Amino acid sequence: MSLKLAIVSTGRIADGQLAPALKHQEDAVLWSVLSRNRQRATEFAKRHGARSPNPAYDDLDALLADPKLDGVIIASPDRLHAEHALAAVRAGKHVLCEKPMVTEMDEGRELVDAARAAGVRLGVAYHMRHHAGHRRLHGLVQAGKLGTLRHARVQWTWQAPDDGNWRAHSDVGRWWALAGVGTHLLDQLRWIMGPTCGEVVRLESVIAHSVFNGPHDETAVLALQFETGATAELCASVLFDAPKRLEVYGSRGYGICEDTFGPHGEGDIWTDRGKLPFTPTNPFAGEIADFAAAIREERDPEVNGEEGLRNVELLLRAVGAAA
Repeated sequence: MSLKLAIVSTGRIADGQLAPALKHQEDAVLWSVLSRNRQRATEFAKRHGARSPNPAYDDLDALLADPKLDGVIIASPDRLHAEHALAAVRAGKHVLCEKPMVTEMDEGRELVDAARAAGVRLGVAYHMRHHAGHRRLHGLVQAGKLGTLRHARVQWTWQAPDDGNWRAHSDVGRWWALAGVGTHLLDQLRWIMGPTCGEVVRLESVIAHSVFNGPHDETAVLALQFETGATAELCASVLFDAPKRLEVYGSRGYGICEDTFGPHGEGDIWTDRGKLPFTPTNPFAGEIADFAAAIREERDPEVNGEEGLRNVELLLRAVGAAA
C-alpha cells in the first residue's frame, strides 16, 4: 500500500518540484495539501492529482487529524518550519522538511527530540545529495580515489531583480542567499568531506548586504576548516550570475562539477582521469524515495534531523548569530 503524504505549502518548490516528483514514486502518493488560502489548496490538489477524498485544507490541525495520512512534506517559509514540523510529529506523522530545517537551535533541538519521542522519521530535503553525478563523485571520494582530501570549493549564485523575495525579510525568513542555496552548499561540503575530514572546527565569513540594504545576506563568502586540517570555500549570492561549481581536491586527484546545482540533475563532472559519466535523474524524486524507504525500513532518512540541525548551527555562525 502506498504511503499517503501531504504537502504543507503551495509555493514554487512545492508546485514545481515536490508535487511533480511525487507522481513518479512507486510507494508514495500525494494525499492532501495545506495552504493559507483554501481555494489555492483546492487548485493545487486538483492540478497534481491528490488522492484524498478531501484533499484541500487551510487548517493544519485538520489536515493532521486525518488518520489515513502517513507523513508530511514541509515546504512553508523557513521561520514556519519548526511550528509546522512540530505539529506534524506530535500528531504522529513522519516529516520531510525543506531546508534549512529550522531558524533557531532551540526549536531544532525541540523538533529532533519530539520526533524521537513520537517514534516518527524526521528528514531534511537536501535534494542535491540525490544528484546521480554527485553520488558517483561521492563514491569515488569515499573510496579514496582522490587520495586524502585537502580542499573543496563550492559556488551557487543568481541575480535577484529586487528584494521582493520573502527570504530577504525577517518576518518569515532568517537568511537570503544562505537559505536559498548556501545551505545546500554547506550540506555538500559536509557530505563529501565529513566522513574522512571530520567536523567543521573553524568558520570565518564575510557577509554583504549593501545593494538592497536589507537585514539578510545578499552575498556570503565562507572559509571553513575541518578536523583534519582540510579547508573549503563557499560563495552564495543573489547579486550576480556565475557558473555553479563544486570542486574537490585530494592528494591524488580532483573532481569538478559544472552546472550540476539546481533542480534537474544535469550538468557535467570531470576528474583528473577524464569526464565522469552519469545518467541524469530527478533529485527531488530521489529524496522523496529515500524518505519513503526510511519510513518503511524504520531507519533515518539520508539527512536526518541531527544533520539538519548541524547545518543550521553553521548558518547561524556564518551570520554571527549565537548557536
